[in-house]
Amino acid sequence: MTKVLVLHSVGLLRSALTALLKSEESFDVFASGWRTAQRQAESLRPDVCVVDLDCPGSATFLEDAQGGTGGRAGLGSRIALLVLASAGRPGALRKAFEARALGYVDKDGSPLRLVQAIRKVAQGERFVDESLAFGFLEATRMPLTARELSVLARAAEGESIAEIARGLHLSNGTVRNYMASATRKVGARNRIDAIRISQGAGWV
Repeated sequence: MTKVLVLHSVGLLRSALTALLKSEESFDVFASGWRTAQRQAESLRPDVCVVDLDCPGSATFLEDAQGGTGGRAGLGSRIALLVLASAGRPGALRKAFEARALGYVDKDGSPLRLVQAIRKVAQGERFVDESLAFGFLEATRMPLTARELSVLARAAEGESIAEIARGLHLSNGTVRNYMASATRKVGARNRIDAIRISQGAGWV
């Protein structure tokens, strides 16, 4: 049996994905929202963890998977990550890649593709939908670093400087520096403008 953990912020969609995957007799499926995602992943030790990149909270989970700060070993080194993605969000694709995700499934694709991807990723193989190729190409052209993207993404969700600093285990001053650097790189006038430009480009 392949143990699968589905992470999604919307209960209805989480239940639908779980029901879809449970129809496969070879899958043992569990589900969680973001509040308990880290704990569930650590305790269940699934073969594959399915993450929707469009969900608020996915960025934080990917940061934990990558290892965050302080030299911690990330979940991504112990659990195979598979992300549900859109080609129009290269920033999210880049974060997933840096978190060492193995599977990349287009959200506009068929359920069969998701099932195939889970099976491949569970075997340690990479799976990338061809339709996401353009998104990966755009990700390589982004001027922002992964940390700048994380700071901007959290700011876009309404977090204050202090909240971002706590979440990323950084000082307030370091967060301000990342914010200033990101604002300068995208040619924005201020933080709000930087968020607007980055969201329009699909980076956050």
